[in-house]
This record gives sequence, C-alpha cells and structure tokens, in this order.
Amino acid sequence: MEQITNTILMIRPVQFRMNEQTAVNNYFMEDIDLKNSTINLKAQEEFDTFVDVLRAKGIEVIVIEDTPEPDTPDSIFPNNWISFHSNGTVVIYPMFAENRRKERREDILDILEANGFLIENIIDYTSAEKEGLFLEGTGSILMDRVNQKAYCALSDRAHEELVIEFCEDFECTPVIFTANQSVNGERLPIYHTNVMMCLGESYAVICLESIDDKKERKNVVDHLKQDGKEIINITEEQMHHFAGNMLQVAGASDQRYLVMSSAAYNSLRPDQISILEKYNPIVHSTLDTIETCGGGSARCMMAEVFLPRP
Repeated sequence: MEQITNTILMIRPVQFRMNEQTAVNNYFMEDIDLKNSTINLKAQEEFDTFVDVLRAKGIEVIVIEDTPEPDTPDSIFPNNWISFHSNGTVVIYPMFAENRRKERREDILDILEANGFLIENIIDYTSAEKEGLFLEGTGSILMDRVNQKAYCALSDRAHEELVIEFCEDFECTPVIFTANQSVNGERLPIYHTNVMMCLGESYAVICLESIDDKKERKNVVDHLKQDGKEIINITEEQMHHFAGNMLQVAGASDQRYLVMSSAAYNSLRPDQISILEKYNPIVHSTLDTIETCGGGSARCMMAEVFLPRP
C-alpha cells in the first residue's frame, strides 16, 4: 500500500468567490474588497501557475474545467467531496454546505476512466446529509494508508458516526480528536483536519497546540511515534498561514515532493524547513486569493488519484 501518489485531480474554477455558506464555520476565510469576477480571474491565474509548477516536477495533474452552472464557488477544493482509492473504490462524501453538494459530478468518473483508471466500486455516504451528518473527504480524514489509520478532527463537517463507518468500510483504525483555534477569544473547532495536520511517508506536520485535550493530544502523538513518523510541530499562527495544509506527492523518477502554498512556506522556521527537506524538496506556489477568499490552500485543491491503471 502506497502512502502517496503521483496523480492529482484538480478543478479549474469559473465562479470562485467567498462562499457565504461555508464562512459560518471556516474561520480562515476573510472578506476581500474586490468584485467577484476579479476574484475569480485572480484565482484562475493562481490555479494555472500552481498546475504548471506541479507539472514541471513530473507530477501528473488531471485538470477539469468547472462549469458556470450550477453555481459552485468552492469547486476548486474537490478533495472534500470525492476520494479515489487503490482498490478501485471511489468515495462520495456528505457536505455541510448545500451549495457544495452541487460540486458532485459523475462526468469526472468518465474522465478518469478515459485516462485509463479502473473504477470498481462506489461508496456513497451522501444520504447522511438528510440526518445532518457530514464527513468532508480528505479534508476531514487524513489516511495513513500504510498503517491503516484514519486521523480525524471532529467538527460540524466531520461527525464521529461517519468516521467510524468509513473506518469499518476501509478496515482502518480511527484516531479521533478535537482541534480548536482561537476566534475572538473563544476556542472553536477547526473546520477540517487537513488545515492543522499533514501526513507524509516518514513525518507528520501538525499543530499540536490546537488539540486542547491533553489525553487526545497524547493519543495522536503516540500513534504517530508508534508508526515511526518524525513530528514537525507548527504553531497556531503558522497554521493560519496554511502551514498544516500540505501534501506529499511523487514526481518524475518517483522523486518525493512536499507541496504547499508560498504563504505556508514563508511561515516556516529555517529549522522546520531543514527537517522537511531531509525527506523531500519543497514545492510552493502563491495562492493568496484562493486562501483569503476560500479559506483553503494547496492541499485542499488536490484530490489524490490512487485508482489502479490496469
């Protein structure tokens, strides 16, 4: 079982803007004094540059154009509604925001099959939306595929019942905790696990101070250490610059890279960079508009494709 892949699916936005439906519990989003059309153009420029940066390293990027209708301002973050697994399974997830449910597109599966990927099975959890239960893909669940574990920070977008169901379906051990951030003096849940944590083959980047409960924090650390991961601890301030929102991928000649935004990279200390560079070169690209208006960063934009190619 491989922890990382060399194939990424990305959605090029056509209606990107600040999504009022996700702003209610995504405290990374900020309003920006620009017209929506200008915001979308800037996001497209950042997206295109990012894709070029990835492809230059030999990472396979499948770019799918979003459609003007239905209105999907967050379509640039496909990893929340779909995931692709090495046993040929595709998973479709229940989404918190109603307008994000419109991002789900069957034609994406046809495009992957046209690219030579094998889809054997579809697991669809979306009926949970009727009960007000959500689990937002690899935003919510960080899979340690080698050690068969699923790390998840519970929030309005990640309900425990669904995490357990997912773990039963994929025969993995749940490592469940709550991660908080300070918002106007209050500790409130971080909306997605993948903004406070990144899992590489041999390391984990994690904001441990966001896990307020000491027992939960110790449990997470114990699991990571037990599996031989070097822990690179980031501060809450660094997390707010998306230093937790990174993804390790494979490029040409199976070279490993750690992908992040330039804001994330610039927030890291030299000692943190040198630990990470021990394992892989770092690749970064400027995603300022996408981060400010979307409240997500590099990791959120990349849906990993682990499907087999027969």
